[in-house]
This record gives sequence, C-alpha cells and structure tokens, in this order.
Amino acid sequence: MTTFVLSHNLQINSESTPPFSGEVLASGLVGSSSVLKSAVALNHSHWLVRIESDLSPADMAIELVKSWKFFRLDQGHSVDHSWIALGGRKDSAAMTSSAPLQEGYWGVDVVECLNPDAFLESINWDALKSARPEDSVFEYRN
Repeated sequence: MTTFVLSHNLQINSESTPPFSGEVLASGLVGSSSVLKSAVALNHSHWLVRIESDLSPADMAIELVKSWKFFRLDQGHSVDHSWIALGGRKDSAAMTSSAPLQEGYWGVDVVECLNPDAFLESINWDALKSARPEDSVFEYRN
C-alpha cells in the first residue's frame, strides 16, 4: 500500500483556479479516481489530505495529478496551466505518532503553476533531490 500525504502549492492567483479545503479535495480525489482507495482530510497547517492506493509511488503520482485535474474540470475550474507532483519518502521515524507524515509515507506537494521550470529553480529542486536516495524522491510533470 502506498500512502501519500498531500500539500497544495497553488502558484496561480485566479478566481478560475481557487484553492481547495482538505475536505473538498479528499472527496473530490476519490470521486475522480477508480484506483485511489481512500482519502482523508487532515487537520494540519501544511498537509491537507492523506490518500492510499495499491499503485507504485510513480503510478500513484500520475493518478493523483490526473484525478486532481479531472476534479478541477468537473468543478468548472481552469486547468490551462502546468502541474507538478513532487514527492519524498519519509525515511525516519515521525516525531509523534499523531504526525500526518509517518515513516514510509510519501510527502507530496502538488504544484499548480504557469512556469514549472521557474518554480523548480526557485525552490532549488535539483539540489534538494540530489541530497536524497534516488528511490526516495520523485517528480511528475503534466
């Protein structure tokens, strides 16, 4: 079972692309996918939703973006921009048992932006991912 804990990095300031609450996003993702097994809204300042699936992390990233995009379309929102899913596996114990991101889970930032290259450069993504083992990080663009 693959578990993603999601954050949302909305780099677009437009009424046609509004932010989602965790509750709305959780129900929207599950309703827009046939393979996401569960989605739970989280009460956390950074992490919005926890999702689970039997997919590999790479395939789940593709399904996540596809489902998120489909949900935006279903809501009548704009999807005329770029999407990035940036993931890193938590390879150490969480500080508390109630922390949303537990060991073995994937912290995934879903980014909606106009210029993915500029965004990745602004967060120094190449350096961030080079500091991690190759199998513990992913990047999916759509």
